[in-house]
Amino acid sequence: MPCNPETIIGEVLGRRAVKGVKPSTSNYECPFIKSRCPKRSTNLPNNEPYPVCSIWRKPEGERDPKKDLIFVCPKRFYAVDFLKEVIKHCWSGAAPKNPRVAPEVKMKGFGNVDFVIADVKENGEVDQFLSVELQAVDITGSVFKAYEALRKKTDLEKRPTYNLNWDNVYKRYITQLIRKGYFHHHWKSKVVAVIPDQVYRHITATADFIRTTDVKSSQVNIIFMTYRLENDPSRPGQYCPKLVTVEGTSHSSLQNATMYKEAPTKDSFCAQIKKSLIRAVNLSELIDEGEVPPMEGQSIEGKE
Repeated sequence: MPCNPETIIGEVLGRRAVKGVKPSTSNYECPFIKSRCPKRSTNLPNNEPYPVCSIWRKPEGERDPKKDLIFVCPKRFYAVDFLKEVIKHCWSGAAPKNPRVAPEVKMKGFGNVDFVIADVKENGEVDQFLSVELQAVDITGSVFKAYEALRKKTDLEKRPTYNLNWDNVYKRYITQLIRKGYFHHHWKSKVVAVIPDQVYRHITATADFIRTTDVKSSQVNIIFMTYRLENDPSRPGQYCPKLVTVEGTSHSSLQNATMYKEAPTKDSFCAQIKKSLIRAVNLSELIDEGEVPPMEGQSIEGKE
């Protein structure tokens, strides 16, 4: 069944995706960072940019950008001055006297953060600081064919298969955030996670950690600042990020909620065992046939 690519791709180079779009006419310049789009795809030749900013979660029917349009590129946050909003909403105590922004701060054993906002003293020493991490969301599958169809001004023969990579949020991002929150706890500072609102809603629906709007509390070392795309009143037909939520937690609360979930009942697990017993074989027969590999530190007699 034919599929309109405009129902899949939300934005290209910061503007609403429409059939016939030609990002090459602007030399693929991202309007938010004022330089060539840094995103790439192995499907494109010669290091050509892949300037897809957002995608639609809900492919058909009535769609609300607040719920259904989601960032897939962290540069999309640059449409607003999120660093000023970090200072406004997350800075503890008096406002910084000399705030400076250090990009891409790296350290062995720590990793890196996208930005550090530091209040620098007259002698050049760093006083108070906040770290800031930007995170969009990856997708599984691919929307590349939809991007191709947009440029060719055609429909797709069928809808491509894609989804949001929620597993990666937990396996990589939340794990890193817990570790960095732990370090900032020892430094008596905080790390601010700037993320799409839909990602945060998924996290809070899956992990029931303690949250507070008192993000300046000394008990808070991880702050979530969430944004969603809404209709832009200054650009009819276009979208702009809007700050939705500022909530804080501790690394220990987030860790406990993600690692120590309520265990399923023993009966429900035994029920799953019985389902799998359909494929069961006699263990002694496998050993006799030499099909069971030895455990670490052991050997099976007669095998080299």
